[in-house]
Amino acid sequence: MSQKNVFQHVAENITQLSKSHKKIANYILKNSNIVPFFKVATLAKKADVSEATVVRFATTLGYSGYPEMQQYMQNSIQEQLTATDRLKMSSHVYDDKEQAIYDIFNDDIDNIKSTMENLDIESFHRVATILLNANKVYISANRSAASLGVFLQYYLNIILENSEILGSFESISEQLYSLNQDDVVIGISFARYSSSTINTIAFAKDMGASTIAITDNLLSPLLHHSDITLTASSDMPSFIDSFTAPLSLINALIVYLGKEREKEVENRLNKMEEMWSKFGTFYKKEI
Repeated sequence: MSQKNVFQHVAENITQLSKSHKKIANYILKNSNIVPFFKVATLAKKADVSEATVVRFATTLGYSGYPEMQQYMQNSIQEQLTATDRLKMSSHVYDDKEQAIYDIFNDDIDNIKSTMENLDIESFHRVATILLNANKVYISANRSAASLGVFLQYYLNIILENSEILGSFESISEQLYSLNQDDVVIGISFARYSSSTINTIAFAKDMGASTIAITDNLLSPLLHHSDITLTASSDMPSFIDSFTAPLSLINALIVYLGKEREKEVENRLNKMEEMWSKFGTFYKKEI
């Protein structure tokens, strides 16, 4: 299936659809800002059709199933939606104040499940190998994704002692002036994608460094500049970014690297424990 705008594709084919499929098509076209974040059951209920009909609707339009069609719908709108648009959208999706609390938890659970199911384990192992053999690891993560970058860099430094957080693209020249093929640059970004992160990864690739992207899907603009891509679902119809699944992916990577360098990490942590104790880093209850 091409990356053609899904809504245009639905509109162009609506006259050829069955009666029940037209009900779905009409609902999608009238609610294009919120439908991309509906699960099969939600769309079926809103369009007053069965869940099986929604799945058949997606395949009738040429998609492998509803998940693929949903991904294309999200890609069609996410880069265009402002934070205000997403805030308004959340009021439609999470319209029951009490149930919405649990719906948000369930959406994050679904994101983790989706990330696990779609994990490319070969790419995961390749990323680990590249990081373990890197001379220097640089991390580009901007805006809300900066939180993920800080977390990853903190633990990579404990394991590898060679990681560094990059600033915005406009200020990285001093940090990357000696970048070469023995180094690695990790770009972390999710829709709406940070131009600074994309530009940094593109620059790193031009310089011959290995590039790794941690992003939401294989339609991400980071894909064009990365040697290896790891994806994590971040779907949430709200003005915030859901980083539960991306953080789980990063956790898995950190733990895996720690096991690969277990002896070195153990020695390093023992020395750190001595320093933490000396400087009173952690709270101790007085007896």
